[in-house]
Amino acid sequence: MAKKAVRKSSGKESKATKKKAPLARRIRLWLTRAALAAVAFVVGLVALYSVINPPVTHTIWSEWRRLGKVEREWVPIEEISPIMARSVVAAEDANFCLHWGFDVEAIRDALEDGGARGASTITQQVVKNVFLWQGRSWVRKAMETSITPVVEILWSKQRILEVYLNVAETGTGMFGVEAAAQSNFNVSAVKLTSVQAARIAAILPSPRNRSVTDPSVRTRRRASAILDGAATIRADGRADCFED
Repeated sequence: MAKKAVRKSSGKESKATKKKAPLARRIRLWLTRAALAAVAFVVGLVALYSVINPPVTHTIWSEWRRLGKVEREWVPIEEISPIMARSVVAAEDANFCLHWGFDVEAIRDALEDGGARGASTITQQVVKNVFLWQGRSWVRKAMETSITPVVEILWSKQRILEVYLNVAETGTGMFGVEAAAQSNFNVSAVKLTSVQAARIAAILPSPRNRSVTDPSVRTRRRASAILDGAATIRADGRADCFED
């Protein structure tokens, strides 16, 4: 009798296992489809924004909700002073034309410095600003790392820089270099002088806490270094990928 009971029990377990197996396969199939759909959506959005300007970003929307308004005016890169573009690259990512989204040397230097300095490239900042959100988290960083190569493949360097110059936060409730130029100097971005451009670039790491029109000694020194850097990258060819 005991042997028969064992056989019956084994049969029931076998049937239960068979029922669970199709369910597990269906869950895996759903998860796979969801992952593929997410990837397709992101790639499609990146491709779309290679020709269409992003209408809004998470940061712009958040600031609009907080302040009730934001200053922003999109301008094509042809209507931005070349010295403004060079100044931003010199300040934020001097090797912008040399890498494919990640500056390995900058990452190595940041690690050796204990993480005290940033190593994000302009491409990574564009990905964070346009497709993701601000803040520090492994989830956001992982998504940023995954999307960055896609942007580098589908966008030109000039397009990457154009988007950055239009979505970067340049003051409290202010986005883009056109808004910064008009608000601080009453000129359009195409008419910015080298000093004005360097000062705008100098506040980018902390635009809400630094002033363009009343710069601190530290900001003035940074702007001066940016001017030198802009001249250097123009002379050695590191600005060729975004200048005609």
